[in-house]
Amino acid sequence: MRQWTGYYLRMPIKFKLTLGSTALILALLVGYNMLQYMIMEQWIIHREKKNIQQNMNAILNDFLEQEIRFKQDNLASIKLYMNKMNRDDQRIRILGDDNRAIITITNNVPDNGTNGIGEMENLSPSRQTFGIYKKNGYSLLIMKSPLTIHEFTGSVEIVKSLKQFEELSKTVSQVMFFFAIGAVALSILVGWLLTRNLLRPLQGMAQTIRDVKSKGMQERMTPALNGDEISTLMVMFNDMMDQVEDAFRQQTRFVEDASHELRTPIAIIEGHLALLRRWGKDDPVIMGESLDASLEEFARLKRLVLELLTLSRAEKDAQGAESALENLPGAIESIVDRFAVIHPDYDFETDVWRAIGISLMIPIEHLEQILLIILDNATKYSLQHKTIVIKAEVNAERVVIEVVDRGIGIPDKDIPYVTERFYRVDKARSRDQGGNGLGLAIAKRLLERYQGTIAIRSKEFSGTTVTISLPSLPR
Repeated sequence: MRQWTGYYLRMPIKFKLTLGSTALILALLVGYNMLQYMIMEQWIIHREKKNIQQNMNAILNDFLEQEIRFKQDNLASIKLYMNKMNRDDQRIRILGDDNRAIITITNNVPDNGTNGIGEMENLSPSRQTFGIYKKNGYSLLIMKSPLTIHEFTGSVEIVKSLKQFEELSKTVSQVMFFFAIGAVALSILVGWLLTRNLLRPLQGMAQTIRDVKSKGMQERMTPALNGDEISTLMVMFNDMMDQVEDAFRQQTRFVEDASHELRTPIAIIEGHLALLRRWGKDDPVIMGESLDASLEEFARLKRLVLELLTLSRAEKDAQGAESALENLPGAIESIVDRFAVIHPDYDFETDVWRAIGISLMIPIEHLEQILLIILDNATKYSLQHKTIVIKAEVNAERVVIEVVDRGIGIPDKDIPYVTERFYRVDKARSRDQGGNGLGLAIAKRLLERYQGTIAIRSKEFSGTTVTISLPSLPR
């Protein structure tokens, strides 16, 4: 048994479904045929019993009404009457008080010439009896009723042969058996076809996964257009593969960019250390220049590592802040004032009074980090026009904060990518001005943690507007 169980568990799912559906159909078919056969048998026997009962009542009533005397000179007329009352495959007998036959009328039912049949000879004639008995390999339906007229005491016995019914039952059973075999064969075929069609999308999905492994992440399934669950699964699989491919592409680009960003300062530090090792340690000027350059590159490495850690924490799934940020206008003005201290050459204008009384589910530290990133970019690329405007308002249960500058702007082709990691609009731009390309990526990830969005509108040489949107809390 355990061996068969293990084999079944290792069996392909299409064979399991085929066998399961076949077994279910077979069980239903066998149960239906058995129920149908039982109902047919009970109905036929009930009908025959009813007919015998009617026949018995008619005979008894006629004998009693006519007060028939079972004398020798009356037997011929009684036989004639009983011949008229008799039916196919039926025998009628008049028995005396000793259970010996006085008159016997039979039609395809053999008369054994003895006192009764089987157990019937022991039955009391004082009450009507009914039973089914076996004789010579087939069944007999027997009814026996007492009869008392004048000095005559005996019984009337009617025997109905069920041979035709048994032959019919045998034929029906054979038909049901062959029909069951045909139904099983048909159910195996239909089950196999259905499981093949149902599992074809899953097999296609498995083949697509193998193709992805061998050919690359660009392989996709072709979903059906019927909109059923399998088609929905195929569409979801393709969407998942798009996300996986995008994540893989971003990871590859991240590794390449991070390697590039880390390689440059490491190479500079290594060059200066090699210079000091060869002859610079005896030259104070060369030693000072090398140490300054190395410290500067170390500082850049430190900033890069901190930004990568911040980005990694921002991309983790996290719950919202435990407490709401209240007095949003005051928080924005405080952040801008602190930022303005380190940029005294710039003019920062705030227009945030429309957000009075609004609360946000975001920590003040994260909002400050987002705004500082945006303001820092605005100051870096606004060297001619040094006025930066910060606005805040409420729009459809969301708070919208805009930072507007009149700097050099962003080309249209670069706008979709500026929030990606390590992306810089001008690859030749110095890192002192362009940074590591992580600021807006960090801001975007932080906003996504609190169901926020960031949008950038820009026109080259005319300025840039960065818009962030966050859901406001009910008042």
